[in-house]
Amino acid sequence: MKKIVFVLAILAVILTACGGQPAEPTLPAEQVQQTAISAAFTIVAQTQAAIPTNTPLPPTETPSPTPLPTLPPPATPTTDFALLPTATQAPVSSGEDNCLKPLNVAEAGPQSNVRFENDSGGTSITLSLNLATNLHGQCGTLVYTLGKNEKLVVSLPKGEYFAYAWIVYKNGDTSTASGFFVNKVGDNHLFPVLIKEDVIVSK
Repeated sequence: MKKIVFVLAILAVILTACGGQPAEPTLPAEQVQQTAISAAFTIVAQTQAAIPTNTPLPPTETPSPTPLPTLPPPATPTTDFALLPTATQAPVSSGEDNCLKPLNVAEAGPQSNVRFENDSGGTSITLSLNLATNLHGQCGTLVYTLGKNEKLVVSLPKGEYFAYAWIVYKNGDTSTASGFFVNKVGDNHLFPVLIKEDVIVSK
């Protein structure tokens, strides 16, 4: 509206200036005034049409949360048992090392009593008896201790034995003694085995 008033004021000034000069109007003054007003309104209308209108911007699409791609579940580790190495049992050798173990007396067959006598003069003896494989397929080791001059009676399975003694003396000296004896099958009487300073013998 301010622009319209400004344009109308300019036209009025122009008309007033023109009216002061003694010119011969070709048109009546009233018609000229109306023509000027019409032209002014036309200019105003064109000016208003040239002004850009504030048209609302098209709505922008708001991003909707899209679900993340789902990954397939991890594969569970499966064990291929066909690829696992199979445990193989080492072959058992038939050497004497298989008898270096405690003797299973309960499965070694019939037994009989043997008396061991400390005839070495030592204050203590550690006696190891090693049974070779007997008729019942058993072998192994038994260990006993004897004091000074002690006699020890034990029930032993039948078979052939290797005896080894570790002898300790009063002064701290030591010695060893060894020997063989056989607890014969069918021989059920008690027999003595003597442990001497350097040898083990049966009577």
